[in-house]
Amino acid sequence: MGAGHDHGHAHTHAPATGTATAAYRGRLRAALGITLAVMVVEITGGVLANSLALIADAAHMATDALGLGMALLAIRFAARPPSATRTFGLARAEILAALANCLLLLGVGGYVLYEAVQRFFTPAGTAGGLMIVFGGIGLAANMISLTLLMRGQKDSLNVRGAFLEVAADALGSVAVIVSAAVILATGWQPADPIASLLIGLMIVPRTVRLLRETLDVLLEAAPKNVDMAEVRAHILALDGVEEVHDLHAWTITSGLPVLSAHVVVRSEVLNAIGNEKLLHELQGCLGHHFDVEHCTFQLEPGGHAEHEAGLCH
Repeated sequence: MGAGHDHGHAHTHAPATGTATAAYRGRLRAALGITLAVMVVEITGGVLANSLALIADAAHMATDALGLGMALLAIRFAARPPSATRTFGLARAEILAALANCLLLLGVGGYVLYEAVQRFFTPAGTAGGLMIVFGGIGLAANMISLTLLMRGQKDSLNVRGAFLEVAADALGSVAVIVSAAVILATGWQPADPIASLLIGLMIVPRTVRLLRETLDVLLEAAPKNVDMAEVRAHILALDGVEEVHDLHAWTITSGLPVLSAHVVVRSEVLNAIGNEKLLHELQGCLGHHFDVEHCTFQLEPGGHAEHEAGLCH
């Protein structure tokens, strides 16, 4: 803040160089290795057992692997420091990776549903015993990956996307095992495409939910855990604050919410306590109550907003 200015600007802590996903880089790598191995196993099992359910689960594994790979690539881009033209660096690369992952999942889900319907019209003999073996391998691997990603899915959209995909895979493996047991017990072959339909139906709704959250970030919607009415009320409750305008909150990437506001303060209060003390109070309020650490405030005396509006004409 420069002396003699009628208003002040302040920022809380600068954004960390690592994003929320970066903290789980090692776990993502481990999950990627497991996913690739199981994908190969399930493709082999699907061909040997002539099982669409296994092949569908393997296809879902392939998108999981691609999504995990994109998340890891995004971490690398996001770690690059800010520049004069990209002031937040490439942190939003993680969100773009999540968006691409969603689109891939929707495509795979649609393909699996289509193939499952086709198999009702052209049934194929499926080996139930092999399905159980390969489905069991897939389920065990998925449970390991879920354990690795459990904590990170609360902090990062990319890790959450990976977690949901692996969870859907685990349920898909259960569907494979159940359908294989039905085929072994009764010889009823439609159990295989029914399991494929279930896998496809598990993929699509979860993906739509994640896509909605990803688009909210790209469209700069307010973070889910930030109630803008409450933010305004907290700011107005501070001594000397008369008005808040140009209040905005958005998310750069997972774990990096930001907020800016113009705060109108009575001149006698500013003169009495000074800009610095009031800015500390504002920053403490937002950081404590709403977990928004990167904030920018402009302090203004009454009537300054009309002055700014006049300059814009």
